[in-house]
Amino acid sequence: MNLSQFQAFVGVESTPVKNEVEKGAIRKFADAIGDSNPIYRDEEYAKKTRYGKIIAPPTFSRTFDYGELPGFSVKRDGLIHGEQHFEYFRPIYAGEVLYCSTRLADVYEKKGKLGRMIFLVYEQKGTDEEGKTVFIAWSNVIYRAQEGGFRP
Repeated sequence: MNLSQFQAFVGVESTPVKNEVEKGAIRKFADAIGDSNPIYRDEEYAKKTRYGKIIAPPTFSRTFDYGELPGFSVKRDGLIHGEQHFEYFRPIYAGEVLYCSTRLADVYEKKGKLGRMIFLVYEQKGTDEEGKTVFIAWSNVIYRAQEGGFRP
């Protein structure tokens, strides 16, 4: 797979997928990351905070379904997770519904000690039922042609 083949998918976005934010899933996620903050698990405690209810840890959005880019499929073997960052416009609340989508935002190439690397920059977005953006996450995935694969 070469750079221009990937570039043909820049700007392509998935159909938004409905995700229900369950308080049990928030608690399990907080347990898994070792975060005992009661804002993630104790309703009585959460009611007394400025949020008024249980919220999700910042990286909880990684558990959502974002759908698939139409016509785009990259084998996961050989891919390297390069970087990730999140921008939140408000917390994610237990009990709400978010619609999440992903978009290939950019593609670029670099050469390193191990050869040619193609960087795929994904933008993942979550919106609430009113259509307001709750968060945007960006991730860089490194594709090495000799290890990964592409299936159009």
